[in-house]
Amino acid sequence: MRIVLVEDNISLAKGISYRLGDSGHAVDVLMDGRDAEAFLKTESADLIILDINLPGVDGLSLLKGLRRRGDTRPVILLTARAETQDRVIGLDAGADDYLIKPFEMAELEARVRALLRRRDVPQQQFRELGPLSYDPATRQLFAGTTEIELPRREMSLLECLMEAEGRLVSKSALLDHVYGVGADVDEKVVEVYVSRLRSRLSAYGVQIKSRRGIGYQIAVEPS
Repeated sequence: MRIVLVEDNISLAKGISYRLGDSGHAVDVLMDGRDAEAFLKTESADLIILDINLPGVDGLSLLKGLRRRGDTRPVILLTARAETQDRVIGLDAGADDYLIKPFEMAELEARVRALLRRRDVPQQQFRELGPLSYDPATRQLFAGTTEIELPRREMSLLECLMEAEGRLVSKSALLDHVYGVGADVDEKVVEVYVSRLRSRLSAYGVQIKSRRGIGYQIAVEPS
C-alpha cells in the first residue's frame, strides 16, 4: 500500500518510514505542510499519517482542507498533545485515528493495519487476473484456493501493474510505488523485480510485457 507521511521530525520520520517500508508499504515522506498540501492534491495514497505541528500549514488545517475537498482517505494524526479535548478536536476535524507521542512503532503498525482493513472501497475487492485472484485488503494472491507467496517488493510491483489495468506503467512510476516518491534507488532495480515476477506468473498464463523506453504492462495470455 502507498502511505503518505507528513512529519517534520527527521529522526521520527525516518524511523516510521523504515518500519512501514519493511512491512512492504511504499512511504512518501514530506516535512512541510504546504508541500504536503500540494502533494496530496495530485498524488494517490491509501493512508495519510499526519503530524499536527508542521511548518507552513499545520496538520489540523491541512486535514480540514482535505475533508472540505471531499477527500476521504484515512488519516492518522500524530501529536504530543495528550489532553482529551485535543483528541476531540482532531477527530472532529476528520481524523480517523489519533496517536500521542511518544508511541511504540508496533502500535502505529497496528493502527495502520486496522485502518487499511476498514477502508470501504468497493473497487478494492478481489481482483481477477486470468486464473489468479488478488485480495488487496490482505495483500494475498491466489491460484484457486492456493496462496502464491510473493516477496513484498514484487507484491507492490504487481499491485501497481494491476491498478493500471493493462496500461503501460513507466519504470519511474513503478519505482515510486515500490519505494516511495524520491527514494534514492536506481531504476535498474525495477528490471530485476520485473524479471522475478514475470518468472513466477508465467506458469499461470500471466505476462508482463515491456516496451523499451516506455514501461511495462500486465496481460493474460488468451486461453
